[in-house]
This record gives sequence, C-alpha cells and structure tokens, in this order.
Amino acid sequence: MSQPRAPEKKVGSVPQASSVTPVVGRDAELTRLSRVLGRARGGEARAVLIAGDAGVGKTRVLDEVGKRAAEAGMTVVTGHCVDLGDVGLPYLPFTEILGVLAADERFAAALAAHPVVGRMLGAGSDSARDVDGRLRLFEGMAGLLADVAGVAPLLLVLEDLHWADQSSRDLLRFLLGRGVLRHRLAVFASYRADDLHRRHPLRPLLAELIRLPAVERLELRPLGDSDVARLVRQLERRPLAEATVRRIVERAEGNAFYAEELLAATDTESGGVPSGLADVLLIRFEQLSDTAQQVLRTAAVAGRRVEHELLREAVGLPEEELESALREAVGRQLLVAGDDDTYSFRHALAREAVYADLLPGERARLHGAFARLLAGRGRAAESAAERAHHFRESHDLAEALTASLEAADHAQRVGAPAEEQRHLETALDLWPAVGAEARPSGRGVDRVTLTLRASAAAAHAGELHRAVSLTRSALAELGQDADSELAARVRYTLAGNLLSVDSLTSAFAYSSEALAMIPEDPPSRTWVWAAATHAMAARHVGGNETALRVARRALSVAEELRMTDAQADLLVSLAVVDRGGRRGPEGRERLLRARELARSSGNAAVELRALFNLAMGSYESGALAECVPWLTEGLDRARRAGLLSSPYPLEMRYLRLVVLHVLGRWDECVRAAAADAELLPTAGAYTVGPALYVALARGDMTAADRARALLDGPFDWMAVLVAGIALTDAAALRRDPEDAVRWTRSTVAALTDGAGARPDVTVRLAALALSAVADAAAEPRSAGDAARARRWTDTAAELVELARATAIHGEDGAPQGPEGQAWLARAEAEWIRAVSGPDAAAWSQAVTAFGYGDVYEQARCRLRYAEALVAAGRREEAAAEAREVRETADRLGATPLREQADALVRRGRLADTPDADERAGVLTAREQEVLRLLALGRSNRQIGEELFITGKTASVHVSNILAKLGASSRGEAVAIAYREGLITPEPSASG
Repeated sequence: MSQPRAPEKKVGSVPQASSVTPVVGRDAELTRLSRVLGRARGGEARAVLIAGDAGVGKTRVLDEVGKRAAEAGMTVVTGHCVDLGDVGLPYLPFTEILGVLAADERFAAALAAHPVVGRMLGAGSDSARDVDGRLRLFEGMAGLLADVAGVAPLLLVLEDLHWADQSSRDLLRFLLGRGVLRHRLAVFASYRADDLHRRHPLRPLLAELIRLPAVERLELRPLGDSDVARLVRQLERRPLAEATVRRIVERAEGNAFYAEELLAATDTESGGVPSGLADVLLIRFEQLSDTAQQVLRTAAVAGRRVEHELLREAVGLPEEELESALREAVGRQLLVAGDDDTYSFRHALAREAVYADLLPGERARLHGAFARLLAGRGRAAESAAERAHHFRESHDLAEALTASLEAADHAQRVGAPAEEQRHLETALDLWPAVGAEARPSGRGVDRVTLTLRASAAAAHAGELHRAVSLTRSALAELGQDADSELAARVRYTLAGNLLSVDSLTSAFAYSSEALAMIPEDPPSRTWVWAAATHAMAARHVGGNETALRVARRALSVAEELRMTDAQADLLVSLAVVDRGGRRGPEGRERLLRARELARSSGNAAVELRALFNLAMGSYESGALAECVPWLTEGLDRARRAGLLSSPYPLEMRYLRLVVLHVLGRWDECVRAAAADAELLPTAGAYTVGPALYVALARGDMTAADRARALLDGPFDWMAVLVAGIALTDAAALRRDPEDAVRWTRSTVAALTDGAGARPDVTVRLAALALSAVADAAAEPRSAGDAARARRWTDTAAELVELARATAIHGEDGAPQGPEGQAWLARAEAEWIRAVSGPDAAAWSQAVTAFGYGDVYEQARCRLRYAEALVAAGRREEAAAEAREVRETADRLGATPLREQADALVRRGRLADTPDADERAGVLTAREQEVLRLLALGRSNRQIGEELFITGKTASVHVSNILAKLGASSRGEAVAIAYREGLITPEPSASG
C-alpha cells in the first residue's frame, strides 16, 4: 500500500553578483529592508548598515531591494567605494551619486539651488583645505538630498563602505548625524565584516553611527545548507548529481559567491579550489607578515582546526613570535581563536587555498612533522584518523595503513559507519602499496575480509549500491583455493546486499551458492547465516515453502549453537512468511521474541528489523496508534547505534510520515519531512513522499514535478513507489485518465518482483486511476455514446480486476489488511461509477472502510457518496455529507477538495444558491478569461496562445473551472456558465 516495503524486499574584491543570480534565503532580510523603505516613503527617514562577509550576497540583496524601491516609485542612486589603497579619491561614492542625479532632469532645480556641491564634481581641493568650505559642502549635500527627496522618495545606496575614503566617511557621519534623516529618504550602506580588523578606520564610525536612533544594523549571515542547495540548482539548468550539490554546499559554507565559483568549476576541477576563487582568498593572506604566513601555512596542513601546543611544536617558533603572528592572523580575520586553546580558519576554503599554495616538498615535510608529533603523544584511538591522514600525505604508507585500520575500529566502536567505511576503503587503497611484511597481522586482517567489512559499513551508512560494489570486489579477490567458509560468507553477504537494492533473482542465485558451499553438518555459524539469507531471498522469488523449510531448520541449529542474533533474524523471517504473517498473533509473538533476543545479543541491525516489522504489522492491521511507539523505539535505537541511514530506519521514517499523513496531522507531517530531509539529505523518497501527497492535496501541482525528479538516476524501489502514487493522483486531479492509467501500469510493472508478485500499492494506484477513468466515462455515457464510453469502461474493468487480485493475495500471500481493503472498496465504487454512474451503497462502504483512520481518503469518498445521494434524490443526507467534507477539507487545508464540495453544494442545491455575481466571484480573473475562450470552442493550446500561457497551464485552469462549477466536462461547464450568467454569448459578426 502507501507504506514502505520491507528492506528484505528488495581577485582583490569579490566580483559583483550577476544580475541573473537569484535571491535565495533572504526573505526575512528583504522584508525588513522593504519595511524601512515603506517608512521612508511616509517621511520617516532611516539608515541601515548592512554587514556581511565577502561573497555572502550583500550586493544581490541591495540590487533586489533597489528594484523593489524603484517599482514603488522611489529614486534609487548608488555610490560605490573602491579599493585604491592609501591614495583614495575624496568623496568618490558621492561624486558618483551626484553624476546620476545631474543626469535626471527632475532634479535640475535642486542642483542649481546648491552650487557648492559642484566642487565634488571638480576636485574638492578647496573643501579639503578650508574648514568653513568643507562645512558648506556638507550642508549643501544635505540640502540637495533633502530637495531631491522632496521631488520623489529617495533610496541612497553606498556599497563597500570598508573601502571608503576619509572624506566620504566624514560626509556620511554628517549626513546621518545632522543632515538628512528628516525627509523621505532611506540610506543603505554595506560593508565587509571580515575586512574590519581592529585598527580599521571604519570601526569607530560604525560604533558612532549605530548609536543614532534612526540607524540600525543588519547582518547578512551565511545561507543555510538548504538555501545554498536551492541556489545551486537555480543557477545550473542541467541536472546535477545530488553528490555534486552536497559537495558544493559543504564547501561553500553558506557563502553565495563561493557556491557560484565552485559550481562553475564542476566541469574543470577535480578537486581543490577554483583558481579564480583561490586568488580572491589568498589576497588577505598575502598581506600578512612573512612569519604570520609561515604560521598559517603550517596551520593549513594541520587541518581546519589546530591546538596551540601542537602548532607551536610544528612551526618551531619562539612563543612570543608565534603569539604575535597569531594575533596578526586573528586580527585580519583569517583565523578564529577558540575557547579550548585552539585556532581554526574562518572559512574552510581559505584553508584549502593556503594549503594548495604550498610547494609539494613543503607539504610532505609538514605532514610528516604532524604525524610524528601525534604519534609521539601515544596511539590514542581518537587521533588515529589524523595520524592516518598525515602519514599518508607524508608518503609513509605503512604507518598510514596501520592508523587507517585503527581509525576504522574506533569509528565502529562509536557507531559511525560512514567514517568506518571511509577509513576501510582508504586502507584497501593502501594495501597493495605496502609490503606484506609491513602490513598489520592478525585474524580478519586480509584484503577480502576488510572488503567485506567495508561493504557492511556502507550498508549501515545507507550506501547500498556501494555495498554491493564492494562485495563484488571481495568476490573477485577470492582465489581458487579460498577457504570455503570465507567464500560462502562473501556470497551470502552479496546476496543480502543485492536484496537491499531489489536485485532479487541475483540475490537468490548467490544465496543458493553460499548454502551449497557449507555442509549443514557439523553445525556452523556460517551455515546458519547463509541459511538465514537464503530464506529471505527465497521468499522474494516466490519460494515461500523453501523459505519456511530453510528458516525452520536454521532456527533449530541457531538455538543449538546459542546464536541469539541469528535466532532473532530467523524468527523475523518466519513471522513475515508463515501463516497469518506479521499481522497475526503468532507472527506478533515471534517478532516480540526476536526483538528481545536481538537486544540481548547487542545486534542492533536485527533488532531494527524486528521493530520495523512490529510497526508494519500494526499498520497493516489498521492499529495506527500501536504503530507509533514501535517507530519511536526503532528510530531511537537506530540513533544510539549510529544506523539512522541504514535501510530499516529509513523505512521507519517513511512509515512515521505516512501515519501522520493518514491521521490528518498534515502540518506535523510536512515539518517532520523537512527535518528528516535536512538530517538525511540523501534519503530521497523516504523523507519527501508523504509531504508530496500533502502538497498535491493542498493544490500544489508542482509536487508532480518534484515526484518525477525522484525517478532520475538508478532504479530505487521507494522512489518508484512514491513517484507512482504522486503522479497517478496528480493526473487524476487534473482529470487526465490516460496519464493516470499510464503511471499506474508503469509503476506496477516496475515494482512487480521476479516471481510475478505485484506490490501491495497496486490497489491504491488502481483506485486513483479509476477515479480519472470514471470521470472520463461520465460524459459519453450521459450523451449515449456507447462506443466512446466502452473504451473507458473496458479500462475500468481491467483496473478493478487488478485491484481485486492484489487485495486478495498481498505480497505475503494473505488478503491485505484494512488499508488495502479500503482502497479496494474505493476501486469497486469508482468502477461502478464508470460503468453505470454513482452508487450510494458502494460509496457508503468505501467511507466506512476508510474509517480505520485515513482522514483525507475518507473525506474524498464521502464527497463521492454525497454526489451519489444527490443523484438518488436524497438531498438532506447529501447536504450532511457535504458539510463533513467541507469541515475536513478546511481542517487539512485541502483547497481542491473544499472547492469540489462547494461545487457539489451549488450544483445539487444543497444550500441557498448564490446569485450570478457571487458565482462569478468563485472564479479568478484568469479563469473567467479561460471560460470565455472555452465557450468559443478553443482548445487548451489555442487558449494558451491567446492568453500567452502554456497549454499545460491552460489545462490546469480548465480543470479548476470544471471543479468549481461542478461540471464533468468542458461542454457542461459552458452550459452551467451560460445558465448562471457567468458569461454571455459573443455578438455575431453581422450584429
């Protein structure tokens, strides 16, 4: 059904922002600045000092707010400060502003009234020498701006104030302190916060200005990760791999310019910092003293953060010289001092740029120094990763291999599978470069075993396809004389990983090979796990009898060998496969016992499998309240074990969102989905699915595009399921039966396993598609066109048979639970509606069936029930049902459903009928235009051409009109519109 299937199923300055760069993640700041503009237009002058690091987006925000100001009728003038070193031109930004004002005829009188400001456009030398002349100049500038603001509200923008000359700073102090903040004027001035070292001349001015009542400060902080990801996708038209976007987000650290530069270099840089960006980042570094540069180079080799003592030992400077250099670097805001006696680079890309600037020999020497210093402190597990890195970069590969394995062991102990995988893969890369005599020795320290371990770590980290690839590598490493137990382990591990990516036939083949390699007698752990894997694989290729036989025998051997975790795993398989499945009392008892055995053995992965199946059994039984505690326990266990990205916790996250959706807790569902996506950005359909269902139900048809994007990339079972549900429902909402049927068929085909067993979600898909088919059949049936109607009734018959067959024989062979039976009831009612019209009894059954807890689907069925009651002349009952639908739709925010209910109330005269004016008010202005063209017989394409919109958009408008008027066809909509006076006949040419 809508629930998941079990995993066993399967340069000096930053360049100006481009004018096409979108503004992302700055809604709050733009709202605040727009509010300041509004007050300024009302005569309450304000100034805002806008701070932010280089590249964070100050110019783009100012461009956008300037555009809004201009649209609101304000005059916008901008003055730029330029870095000219110690020989800055006086009043440079203000001369630029004067030039703009002088070119505008509206302000000729104001300029003529203040001739003293003309000195700025000359040279300004008199005002520089003469205090009285300078005062007259300042007063003249203030008077000019006041007069200009009298003609039209004025926005004065000063960019890059950190480069302002002394004269410009003095003039700004005068204007804000005494001159202009009493008129229809706003002043926005930006500066780089990261350029303001302690002795920067702008610092005292800022401190003075911020104390003025009409001056406020706005800091543009780095963008959030989701905003950077959105920016990257908007900047790049071609599809980007999720890993590429994630890497850019990680490195940009919220800086929009850095993100743009990294994006531009995706096709030309395999790593490192793009050359243009490196030039920008190194400028401040090159302004440091030689000693400070030496310290930063050494710190860059240490990493993003370094301890003071370790840095001192590595750089080899006397304490006083080191402290002086560090003070210089901190003052220039290249390093940030931490509370724990550490220093870190202000931005990771700055460290990368400094590191890349090192000579190869210099880099290797410094890495060697850090490696020896760390090793000299003892082989603490926590430092193993650092030691491995430094030994590798200093070309001491034997020590790097040893440290990598220590780091992998530490990551495993603390529940960090992604880090464990990374260290193990590093060790595997180093393995052939290190002689046999220099490699670590001991049990399990060989290339095949390490590769198997890396594949397990990858699976726990959610990297399922990588897990398969690593296990295949282990298989390729096996020699002809390989130990049979190891060979079997490799094969059953590969089988298990293939199940997780839904390569079911291949999984069964490898599990069969594994079981055949190990004799059952004498009993062994390897045989038990091979049998446990084979039982799972057999079930998914239709071999339930084989699965039961193997699982029962393996359980007996596991009990004999006291393998409690294997017992737990086998009990879960028996609970799923045996009679009654996980919904039955016997299955539930087995799952509860499995949970306790897995917990006592410390096998978190098997415990999570048991908890997931307990939750699924409750859900399939319609016991939604029982389902939630199992999900909560499972996710908490996964969090403590560091397994949140592994398959079962992902399934549990999706199921939790589904339960929230079904119960009608939609706002909570959307918030939880957003939080999950932020925490696990690679989880894809597992976190976004139910949020897409909510978006569609609330009228956001762009959710269909987001659903379609889930199908990009390699086959993913959950992505296909979620996309299939969303796209079929979207087509039904658009009243597009062909598209709805197409998505149902393709989704069912993609999710049908190798044994021909259809997924449980087939029933839901068929019911959704039947809704659109029944709509399509209504018009030809009412018109007496039997041939046209037959096309859709034949399709309806195919779909209802598909729903019946799947509901009777679910994935586990038993009839589906309450959810499946509810969707079957809806499918039956839709089929009757397609063949002969709405049937009140059938829809009453569907309403009752969804009473197990699905609030929205029950309301949708209730609306159909009300339609059937109207057709049967039972108007009072229909009115009561329609009221229920309206209340539910309002509570959920399901606007389309509310509109359909309103249309039924009007069409069925279930309430006082509104007059034509009220009825016309239901349609938007654009919909009224579309309705007029519809009455002229225009097609969607022709409507789009006349209104300069796409045919697809026109189709959406037509669908909305049909829903609002309660019409089942374009012709009926036009007839209603004429009858209600919403449109009038067009005059003839002769008239």
